Amino acid sequence: MLKVTLRNLLARKVRLVLSAFAIVLGIAFVAGSLVFTDTMGKSFDNIVYGTVSDVNVRFEDSGQAGLENEVNLDDRSMPASLVQTIADVDGVARADGNVEGMGLFVKKKDGTLLGGTGAPTLAFNWNDAPNADGDQIATISQGEIPEGPDEVAIDERSVENAGYELGDTVEMFTTGAEPQVEAKLVGIVEFAGGGLAGATLVTFDTPRAQELFLDGQDAYSTISVEADPGVSQTELADRVAQVLPDGAEAVTGDDLADETQSIINTVLGFLNTFLLVFAAIALVVGTFLIVNTFSILVAQRSRELALLRAMGASRGQVTRSVLTEAFAVGVLGSTLGLVLGYGLAAVLKALFGQFGLDLSGTALVFAPRTVIVSYVVGILVTMVAAWFPARRAAKVPPVAAMRDDVALPEGTIHKRLIVGVALAAAGAALMAAGLFGDVPKAPAWIGIGIFFVLMAVALTSPVTALPVIALTGVLNRALFGAVGRLATQNASRNPRRTAATASALMIGLALVTTMSVLGSSINRSIEAGVDEQFTTDFLVSNAIGQPFSTTVAEDVAALPGVGEVSAEQNVGFGVDDRSVYGSAVDPASLDRIFELSYSSGHAPEATDQIAFNETTADQLGVSTGDRLDLTFPGTELPVTVSGVYADTYVVGPSLVLRDVIEQVGLKRVDSYLAVNAAPGADLDEVGDEITDVVAAIPTVTVQDKQEFADAQRAQVNQLLYLIYALLGLAIVIAVLGIINTLSLSVIERTREVGLLRAVGLSRRQLRRMVRLESITIAVLGALLGIASGLLFGVSLRSAFSDEGITHLAIPWVQLAVFVVVAAVVGVLAAVVPAWRASRLNVLRAIATD
Repeated sequence: MLKVTLRNLLARKVRLVLSAFAIVLGIAFVAGSLVFTDTMGKSFDNIVYGTVSDVNVRFEDSGQAGLENEVNLDDRSMPASLVQTIADVDGVARADGNVEGMGLFVKKKDGTLLGGTGAPTLAFNWNDAPNADGDQIATISQGEIPEGPDEVAIDERSVENAGYELGDTVEMFTTGAEPQVEAKLVGIVEFAGGGLAGATLVTFDTPRAQELFLDGQDAYSTISVEADPGVSQTELADRVAQVLPDGAEAVTGDDLADETQSIINTVLGFLNTFLLVFAAIALVVGTFLIVNTFSILVAQRSRELALLRAMGASRGQVTRSVLTEAFAVGVLGSTLGLVLGYGLAAVLKALFGQFGLDLSGTALVFAPRTVIVSYVVGILVTMVAAWFPARRAAKVPPVAAMRDDVALPEGTIHKRLIVGVALAAAGAALMAAGLFGDVPKAPAWIGIGIFFVLMAVALTSPVTALPVIALTGVLNRALFGAVGRLATQNASRNPRRTAATASALMIGLALVTTMSVLGSSINRSIEAGVDEQFTTDFLVSNAIGQPFSTTVAEDVAALPGVGEVSAEQNVGFGVDDRSVYGSAVDPASLDRIFELSYSSGHAPEATDQIAFNETTADQLGVSTGDRLDLTFPGTELPVTVSGVYADTYVVGPSLVLRDVIEQVGLKRVDSYLAVNAAPGADLDEVGDEITDVVAAIPTVTVQDKQEFADAQRAQVNQLLYLIYALLGLAIVIAVLGIINTLSLSVIERTREVGLLRAVGLSRRQLRRMVRLESITIAVLGALLGIASGLLFGVSLRSAFSDEGITHLAIPWVQLAVFVVVAAVVGVLAAVVPAWRASRLNVLRAIATD
């Protein structure tokens, strides 16, 4: 049996390679995702271990993950005298104060920003402090150390990308009192950990860094401590902790590295999961291709398998023979997928580098886990997909299999229909529970329900395909006569096979349609919300979502054509272990521009008050008059809920006074400015004046109502395009499925094709017949996919209605384009099978047994 199996593998190389290609693409995505995220992890590990000292002194809570630390700019500082106090502790070799500045941007020579939306700019004071390995954290590879207020040193990659050379004047922008800063580039910084993953490293001398980031205080953000030889990190941390003021803590280098790695791994885990979801989709679609291929191969070899049974082969041996072929396909596909995945990781590495995440300093990491996972997943998916055709092959009696008209038993379709209906009912129940029931994590219920319904559609497609095939048959006969009738008969001859091929395309288009409905609904909701709530004349914000200096508001307010300016600062805090986002505002100026609708209470009037929007208040279980504690880095603020307002795009989910920012030790910056023109002022002129004021700061933009709406839609569309691109892999596999099915079908019908040619069917008509069959399969997949996607999209829109997707929009034109594109895909998929069919030798084809 093994010899027979190997002979069959060699005899059907092309068909099996086509099947393996589905596994190749899926495993490539799996392997590429793992290699890329492992490479990112390695890069960040080098940064983490390259920056930690033996002991690191910082403020408590400053290293915790959460919105309160991601959104806020910590304004706390340690007095410079504490450095000497720590240096005098027994076991301390040296102590160095660090000034850490966030919100700095470097302007490139061409006028654009360096980094932009990619990796951040890290600003520090220059010192020669060592890391825990004893290496100097940063060195000057070229030039000299920055000294004085007008000198700066920057890392080599950033200098090259910005187009600067030593001696050039570098223009920078900050969130402090000096929004624009210029300094001479005097040195090139080299980081001990190697690459910076695209981040920009900028160093000033200590007095200048303190002036820019600590308001001129003789103080530091953190302190690095080196241990004497023979003193452990834990022992030194305990000693240093005894001399620290309240609110500060000493953390060992190992603990700080582990803590930072944990945060980074969480982020990388999200990215990995995001990529692997699309890999899983591709593998599911590939499963349909493999099932179909092996089903056709088994049907074509029915006589051969029957003869083996007649010669003494057991059912188990026949099953194992088919599964051995599947195993070979899985091994081949996984091997090629690993190779392609390595290349995909290199492409992802280069692509992310274009967006600022430069990993060029880190070689691709090809871990054993990647190899094991790829082979296990590839072989397992292939074996499972081939199991059903293998069992079906073993169950066909030898005498029946020797007949020419071997067909799939009707009972199989009946069972598929029963299982499909059951899955559809279960999926509908889960979706209904998520949509209308009071269940936790309703979107998860809906998501599982969608998966069940999608599988139900695939299982019942042999039945639901018949009306669609009949409809396309009417068009085929009307337009192409006898050729159209033959194409329709071929498509309906084996509805299970046709439906299985179409199901692969159906899954991809169902997901694309779902995202199209969601994207259109989000954009429609944005338009409606902006139209209703955007009552300001202009919105001043940061082009990349970062805060900017409060001096901008002062300059804008001083313009003669400006009547009112309301500044808003994003703020994050914790409430009962939950991260909450909000806006710090001046309610008086806010009310003069925007009208918030309070369902109860009023806007906060003191620093011990807070207002929530209705969704957040419901999530937290609070109402007007309730008392709660807001947790900020290093402190808590007791407040009373002053009111609850309707959800709005104008402000965040909560409101506090701007005075709260400094009270809890955060840095005062602005995230948005709402600007209204003075009565009688010309809006175009006022807009030009505001634009002129911020023109020198490329991080700040000015938008009117339409421009703001366009910018929000652009963000949604960018995400949609990314998802479309990732789902495109599933579409490619589905197209391969159509090609494979048609190719095998042509081989299966070799004698029939020869007879058709013998009775007068021309080569051109034969190619048209195959194309029409392909178009029927593609259109069937498109219609099933679009119908399913519409159901899923409408359901998800309803589930997220409380999250701001308030309006339903169905992109009918886009969906019509999907159907047309599917038909075009059908034409292209039929090119090779149609050509092969038309080139068959008529006499040899007729003689085929």
